[in-house]
Amino acid sequence: MTDMSYLDGNMLDAPLRELFAVDLSGAVGRCENCGAVGPMGTLRVYSHAPGLIGRCPSCAQVMLRFVRSPNWARLDLRGTTFLQVPMPLDQPHPGPI
Repeated sequence: MTDMSYLDGNMLDAPLRELFAVDLSGAVGRCENCGAVGPMGTLRVYSHAPGLIGRCPSCAQVMLRFVRSPNWARLDLRGTTFLQVPMPLDQPHPGPI
């Protein structure tokens, strides 16, 4: 890899905080297994485990895992190829990545 300028990963704090401050039920995701695209609010969520499991409504493949403890939260989106989050129009854009 060539010597390129980069920023410390701590700079992601503010942009990611903004991202997860929005309602994700309207966010659109694509299932890695079957390719179905739809709002995250249509996932079938199971809460019988130590966390929450979100399954694709088309093929029942796991798209999302969320576990929360008093000290941390873990979000696993391995079954989702993308998550498109609607952003409020009144928020400033952070600029090109």
